[in-house]
Amino acid sequence: MKQRIFSGIQPSGTLHIGNYLGAVKNWAALQEKYESVFCIVDLHAITVAQKPEELRKNTLELAKIYLAAGIDTQASTIFVQSQVPEHAELAWILNTITKIPELERMTQFKDKSREHRQNINAGLFNYPVLMAADILLYDTNIVPVGEDQLQHVELARDLAKRFNSTFGETFVVPEPHIVKEGMRIMGLDDPAKKMSKSAASEYNYIALSDSPEKIREKIAAAVTDSGKSVRYSDDQPAIKNLLNIYALLDNAKPEEIAAAYKGKGYAEFKKDLAEVIVDFLKDFQEKYNNIEDSEVLKILEEGREKAKKMAGKKMAEVKERVGFLM
Repeated sequence: MKQRIFSGIQPSGTLHIGNYLGAVKNWAALQEKYESVFCIVDLHAITVAQKPEELRKNTLELAKIYLAAGIDTQASTIFVQSQVPEHAELAWILNTITKIPELERMTQFKDKSREHRQNINAGLFNYPVLMAADILLYDTNIVPVGEDQLQHVELARDLAKRFNSTFGETFVVPEPHIVKEGMRIMGLDDPAKKMSKSAASEYNYIALSDSPEKIREKIAAAVTDSGKSVRYSDDQPAIKNLLNIYALLDNAKPEEIAAAYKGKGYAEFKKDLAEVIVDFLKDFQEKYNNIEDSEVLKILEEGREKAKKMAGKKMAEVKERVGFLM
């Protein structure tokens, strides 16, 4: 029997090439080896204020992105988090065995609290517990994550062990899975910070919907390091980031690409990188634009039924362990 993976993305903001390279590209490869459950985590999205009409629109668009990126509905389950109420139900139970100091240590809570000072809500604080519930509901073995989510997977592991110790063996203890090069695609305008769909400037990222002209403009404007040589080195973080993007889209090693530009300048390298991105997104956008809303809704309904079957079985076990009347 195949091991199971679970992962998800919030339907908020502009999806960019960092989301693709850091997450969805890896999912498409992993689904061949693992039983795969991929969620659109809209409950997580509302920890930051969302406009209802935009949230619905973004949810459908994100499902299309999953499909256009190669997620195969025959091999994987795609569904919307809020349509499976067991996620919120398990999160409440896990809240009762989660320690306040564990949540206070979470780096993302600290970061988002600084970013959204006017809306530091309880959901933002409890976000990692809901993420743990997402993972544990499906007897997840492997969680594909970026470095910024490792803390959350560790909490899910701790809560699984704590519940198992208190109530008896119930949850699989998950393991994180990280692909190093795609783990942290950094901002085009600041290689010290991760590429972000909520960035103040659109020159931070390449959106999956960007036109060829906009891509060329953004790559031309991308910051570079002092010096002139194209090297894959920690002391050239801006060029290293651009080489990672190039390598991941070209299925090559960044060191090999750097070697091909020996003796050449940044301008030529950036011009070629822009064309690699343009070629990739041309194919991606064509697939995306050929997916009808009606097709997506049907896939999400089928995914909801499959997810509810798995989640319902696990919640029945959890309720019995805890002592609820059945």
